[in-house]
Amino acid sequence: MNPILLDISMPIKTSRLLLRPPIPGDGAELNAAIIESFPELHAWMPWAVEKPTLSDSEENVRRAHADWILRKDLRILVFDQASGKLAGSTGLHRINWSVPSFEMGYWARTSFAGLGIITEAANALTRFAFTELKAKRVEIRCNPENVRSMAVIKRLGYEFEGYLRQNELGTGASGALRDTLIFSRIGADGLPELEVSW
Repeated sequence: MNPILLDISMPIKTSRLLLRPPIPGDGAELNAAIIESFPELHAWMPWAVEKPTLSDSEENVRRAHADWILRKDLRILVFDQASGKLAGSTGLHRINWSVPSFEMGYWARTSFAGLGIITEAANALTRFAFTELKAKRVEIRCNPENVRSMAVIKRLGYEFEGYLRQNELGTGASGALRDTLIFSRIGADGLPELEVSW
């Protein structure tokens, strides 16, 4: 199968959220969300080293848009339907189309944290991966100290697979090595109930 020829249904909708790929012009909204959330992102995300400029963020969404078309990486922006604001981001990364398998990542905008937005978005995207993309495996990797991310993983019933010790550099000034936990699902059975469409 040539993934470039794969038609992928979008957007994904839940009662509260609209999930879709980035498009040119999303840079300003992405930039505002990252700047607002930078202290939390900097603590956990390897890409959040410095605050981006507006042009950095616009370039970022255009590259993500191109990667989506090429099916190299499937980043998803998460919008709150009530306000229209960008509430966070998720996506399917490190794709192996021959399986197919995906790694899911996610982050919440600070003003939307603690509202279940990311759990809902990750639930929807997990269902989408197994149903629409015919995934055989979806994994989530997480720093063991990231309590909020771990809570999402547990709520969605991902199973623990392994502990990678000192496998990547941290984002702090010290550059200390950090550990990574790996969780996975091989199907959508047992996910919390969710009304979702695409």
